[in-house]
Amino acid sequence: MPVTEVRHPLVQHKLSYLRDRDTPTVHFRKLVNEVTLLLTYEATKDLPTENVEVETPLERAQFPRISGKKVAVCPILRAGVGMLDGVLSLISSARVGFIGMYRDEETLEPVEYYAKLPADVAERDVILLDPMLATGNSTAAAVRTVKQAGATSVRLIAIIAAPEGVEHITREHPEVEIVVAAIDRGLNEQGFIVPGLGDAGDRLYGTK
Repeated sequence: MPVTEVRHPLVQHKLSYLRDRDTPTVHFRKLVNEVTLLLTYEATKDLPTENVEVETPLERAQFPRISGKKVAVCPILRAGVGMLDGVLSLISSARVGFIGMYRDEETLEPVEYYAKLPADVAERDVILLDPMLATGNSTAAAVRTVKQAGATSVRLIAIIAAPEGVEHITREHPEVEIVVAAIDRGLNEQGFIVPGLGDAGDRLYGTK
């Protein structure tokens, strides 16, 4: 399974502010949007293209446009919603699905409480959004959800991953491409990524 850690200076610069505990919610949201946009650029670099004829102001000529299947963007609730606008700003025609997952804080196992996917998700390239790939339990469950709906092409965009989460997805879903801004040291006893950036949902929505 391809795993891409985007080390571009702009990504790493913005990520350093996301990690900063003193970054306020309003700036945190903006930075998540910007980092997601940059990661989307990387995650879609292999989309197939086909030449189409275009009339420029000077002449007719052939130029590449994206071909093949359309895209479905599926944020994992709730924190994944903070990444949605970053993707849609580049892929405005994408359909959007939502997968609600929360982690049982005692067992660290995922619990799905909501799933609403585009009716034709099986005919689309799926991009899953989740800021933190920690244990990988919730993300692996979300991949299962879209696969059960018929999806055959799945990518994951995360901002920070732990090696444990990457290994989990690699083991259960080896065909899923992962694009992240950073792979951190690991997980603490509570299952949070360290050094990480804290709870992405709480920091996006000011709930703690």
